Amino acid sequence: MTIEALRDRLKTLYLQRAIFFGQFTLASGKTSNYYINSKKILFHSEAIALLGELLYQATCDLDLQAIGGLEVGAIPMSAAAALIYHHHGRCIEGFFVRKQAKEHGSRERVEGLVRAGDRVAVIDDVLTTGESVAQAIAAVEQLGAKVERVICVVDRLEGARERLAGYDFRPLFTIEDFGIVRSP
Repeated sequence: MTIEALRDRLKTLYLQRAIFFGQFTLASGKTSNYYINSKKILFHSEAIALLGELLYQATCDLDLQAIGGLEVGAIPMSAAAALIYHHHGRCIEGFFVRKQAKEHGSRERVEGLVRAGDRVAVIDDVLTTGESVAQAIAAVEQLGAKVERVICVVDRLEGARERLAGYDFRPLFTIEDFGIVRSP
């Protein structure tokens, strides 16, 4: 499949399974007349395979050691990307960032193997203001890793790009790709 065919099929699955209209309160605290519930996609076999390949294609030009982001969305995304990297004959670590460090065990916030000096891609499913992905970036940078690229599946076009100024930010889709007009 071409990248465009992969994108088109994933877009169709998002429209069928993950985009809802009504009144919603987002993680950012903003209200919206639509909601994108990526969890309806991230646990679907075809969709996660497509997403893994698209994440690979969005990062394969880089010499990365790891790919991941903030829990919960980044867990299946990083696993899918790591699997596709393997299918392409490349090795990469998947990781996720806890919202809070565990109170027991290693007490680490970043789970997976990310070390100082590693080059990483930080991923997220849906971005509004970019606050959640900024938390993940801060956590891996605190370990001494360098963020080479930030990728989200859907950018709601409500400030994430501006929040991520200085990073190579690449959404796979924006809400406009789904025919949703941005709120003023």
